[in-house]
Amino acid sequence: MSDPELHRPPYVPDLLVNALNQTPERPLLQLDGGPTLSVGEVRDATSRFVQALASRGISAGSRVATLSSNRPEVLYIAQALQVSAAVSVPMHPLAGLSDHLHAVRDAGADVLVFEAGRFGERAGQLSAQVPGLQLLALGPSGIADDLCELAARLEPRPLVAPTVEGSDVARLGYSGGTTGKPKALATTQRSAMACASIMLAEWEWPSPPRVLSCAPLSHAGSAMVLPTLLKQGTILVHPTFHPERVMQAIQDYRINCMLVVPTMIYAILDHPRFDEFDLSSLETVFYGASAISPARLKEAIERIGPVFSQFYGQAEAPMTLTLLRKAEHDVGDLRRLSSCGRPVPWIRLELMDSDGKPVADGEPGEICVQGPLVMDGYRDNPELTREALAGGWLHTGDVAVRDPDGFLRIVDRTKDMIVSGGFNIYPRQIEDVIAEDPAVAQVAVIGIPHPKWGEAVTALVVPRPGATVDADALIARVADRKGKYQAPKAVEIIDTIPQTAVGKPDKKALRARYGMGKGPDVGGELGRGA
Repeated sequence: MSDPELHRPPYVPDLLVNALNQTPERPLLQLDGGPTLSVGEVRDATSRFVQALASRGISAGSRVATLSSNRPEVLYIAQALQVSAAVSVPMHPLAGLSDHLHAVRDAGADVLVFEAGRFGERAGQLSAQVPGLQLLALGPSGIADDLCELAARLEPRPLVAPTVEGSDVARLGYSGGTTGKPKALATTQRSAMACASIMLAEWEWPSPPRVLSCAPLSHAGSAMVLPTLLKQGTILVHPTFHPERVMQAIQDYRINCMLVVPTMIYAILDHPRFDEFDLSSLETVFYGASAISPARLKEAIERIGPVFSQFYGQAEAPMTLTLLRKAEHDVGDLRRLSSCGRPVPWIRLELMDSDGKPVADGEPGEICVQGPLVMDGYRDNPELTREALAGGWLHTGDVAVRDPDGFLRIVDRTKDMIVSGGFNIYPRQIEDVIAEDPAVAQVAVIGIPHPKWGEAVTALVVPRPGATVDADALIARVADRKGKYQAPKAVEIIDTIPQTAVGKPDKKALRARYGMGKGPDVGGELGRGA
């Protein structure tokens, strides 16, 4: 019988260690306004953090939560946890206390590593409510030892990849929580490797990539690191997203690649200084996490260039189930621009009806998926797991239609569907129509309780700077394009659409606000439907 190690496949820790041990002199990490660190310097820093964490009891299986804005130490810690075979529990820097507390408690975190300057107060609040939680600070702190200082006193040692199995948990993340309490998702080594493999094989990377990282490194931003390392690229780390500073960095550093959510694209397009910056170095802008307005995507392509590449996935099957490649963005076809692309060949995907049967092209069906990318289930929630994985498929909750060329167009989330006057109405389709109006910057459509209709379609609209929105014209536009029954009963002009921590429009918050009578009087002064 052969040694079981003989055919053990590589996992992400193997790729990481192998890559960090090669070309040590090559530049890798750029700090805006600061030094550029080589692969060897990042490797040595990772080694120091491996040792520093080990000195505080962190080993295989330990659960370590990280709460910080973007800074190099977040990357070192993430890599150190992989090399240690510990479990990462990322904490989104924009989330509130209740979500942070839920994650720490639910994950059974052993340690919280926090940025001293920004999150010291939050760390203290969490520690007070979670007995036994060990605190480690990034920077001087009055409530915890400075992990950076501890690591700096250590000498780097050779990095050695741990022996892991596909079923081992690498990351314990949490869903966005748009429809309830965030759900615990255990990302296995198998799923993480499948995600990395798809990104390396299918994503359209410049050669070599010069990546601007302004998405949180504790979340989606970290997914860019390993592919960039393996493709001999460099990463410029920004603490946060600010449209003007991002455009300045693209110009100054000749950035050719970045990952954004649609609201970031809108913010760049709507910035009054947009025309002052040279963005011609951009070759690929990956975007995802939420639906994008086809009209605004057309504008982005016309003003920035044919550089946009959409990925669709979800936390339960991370990053890439489908891709809409750069060349597939047809500015002459808004229906194509509303597509999330075609399935990648690494998965099996079907659109299914409520009975679990495949639907015909052009008919709406729930996106259901099989393959190594799919989660094993929700941690400690067998009932929810059975529902999500019923029939041996991951049920994404996203409803889509497929055209004859195989392109999928998501019409909405099953839980966002509005039932008004006995009709099923998908908000995404109404949003796409309203967003074509040149006065509209962003729009969210929700259903709010109504004594006659059951739910009333309500459009919440953010105008473009200096523009005036004609509510009656928007209602008429939808009635003409989608039928009178789908036209909003009211249009409310608002300053901003709230976002979840992962950049999705927070419709739960909008429904809570307007469904409780704090929003527009449906059918009132702002616009009337039938």
